[in-house]
Amino acid sequence: MSDPIKTYDAVVVGGGPAGATAAETLARAGASVLLLDKPGRIKPCGGAVPPRLIRDFRIPDAQIVARTRGARVLAPSGLEIDMPIDDGYVGMVDREHFDKFLRARAAAAGAERRDGAFDRMERDQDGAAIIVFAPTEAPQTERQVRARVVIGADGARSRLARQTVKGAEKVKSVFAYHEIVRAPSNAAGHYHPERCDVYYDGRISPDFYGWVFPHGDVASVGTGSQIKGFSLRGAVKALREDSGLADCEIVRREGAPLPYKPAPRWDNGRDVVLAGDAAGAVAPSSGEGIYYAMTSGEMAAEGALEFLATGDAKALAAVRRRFMKAHGKVFWILGMMQHFWYRNDKRRERFVKICADADVQRLTWQGYMEKELVRADHAAHARIFFKDLAHLVGLSPR
Repeated sequence: MSDPIKTYDAVVVGGGPAGATAAETLARAGASVLLLDKPGRIKPCGGAVPPRLIRDFRIPDAQIVARTRGARVLAPSGLEIDMPIDDGYVGMVDREHFDKFLRARAAAAGAERRDGAFDRMERDQDGAAIIVFAPTEAPQTERQVRARVVIGADGARSRLARQTVKGAEKVKSVFAYHEIVRAPSNAAGHYHPERCDVYYDGRISPDFYGWVFPHGDVASVGTGSQIKGFSLRGAVKALREDSGLADCEIVRREGAPLPYKPAPRWDNGRDVVLAGDAAGAVAPSSGEGIYYAMTSGEMAAEGALEFLATGDAKALAAVRRRFMKAHGKVFWILGMMQHFWYRNDKRRERFVKICADADVQRLTWQGYMEKELVRADHAAHARIFFKDLAHLVGLSPR
């Protein structure tokens, strides 16, 4: 006789920031949770985390591998604009260790962890969700668990989402690639251990941007594009040369799709809800995902808890509405920025020039650090709008 299938209140598929946060939130509320994660995969990521994330999600200092005090944006012409942070810093994490920390914290809160690859979701005779996966210790076999609710946090092009959520296969992605390299301990060439460098240059990316982000002893050097045939490895090689890191040892290479627009639907109307990259919870223009992954994971868990208490699937549908109410305006603005300014090098050049403006720098950092639109300074917003317009139509000095 086969062993009975174990039933959980919730199964979370994927153990990145979204899934681990969802599992921890559920476990702390007393739900029985299985956190299923495929080990050995690290997402290419610049690793920037704003102060609000560090504060809201109680990230200890030990996970912050570097503190950056500003950014430098670089144009195709070689123009460089420094954007210092007047007060505070942006933290940097190494996803190899940060994700492990989040999974361990979820387990400490009471979530059960299993290493394995999700294969499919089925239904038993009562209509309950059955998660089928291949355990890492026996990859040629199948295991099954039953779930009252399922959270899909298995990344861009989510296998669970494509099986269960209508329209999930239509979510578009940029393909991101980075190399983690041994970094100089002090400033060398273009590199500075307390500064994020962002390259707006068609050589580095024809439709996105390139980055050099410090991670303490190492640095993330990466780029992304949705244009087929564009050589991301060649672009990163050029980026390393431009930044003075060409001779640095490569520690590891990673590539993965990165969604650039929230999915139109995050639930299946029954017992599945998505979070993180699986839901497309990634900021357009910047590609920032860690904060939005953890926020969406927490919201998905809260929706799941309400569903478990009431049986009303509307609680799962409400997760996307809550997220978009909180962040939709920022996503819309960033999407418009990407549409207008990333189109060609002429516009990228003008975009970098705009970054020299004091109003732009102040409101950019205020909005990024606290993840809210800055509404108080209407005069500054008006000035930025007209400067933006002038640059866009070519009326400003070049």
